[in-house]
Amino acid sequence: MSLFSGCTKRELKLIGESTEEIDVPAGKVLIRQGDAGRECFVIVDGRATASIRGKGSYQMGPGACFGEMSLLDSELRAATVKADTDMRLLVLGSREFSRLISGVPNVSMRVMASLAKRVREAERAQPHH
Repeated sequence: MSLFSGCTKRELKLIGESTEEIDVPAGKVLIRQGDAGRECFVIVDGRATASIRGKGSYQMGPGACFGEMSLLDSELRAATVKADTDMRLLVLGSREFSRLISGVPNVSMRVMASLAKRVREAERAQPHH
């Protein structure tokens, strides 16, 4: 699921103006579980693995967003994310992220859908008693 699918051209332009595009090499740790979060990321190209101590890991590719949970609730990072390949990322700082969430309804809906998907996947992964 792409975080920005369904956005209008105008909304995509606003999103583009709010982000910084960066390239990172394979092996780079992008965020570390337990650290404070000041930005979120959208994968443009490449693959990364998110891992949560004691709970496993999952792979992400183009269109995936990570880091937004800390921006939404001001809690520490919930996972460590490491680049599996060379990557191109869009980076949204906390102020820009807040502006997008409050000003572009489709983005806030996509973030909520992305978080709901993660919760459902986590629930499915839990053993049933």
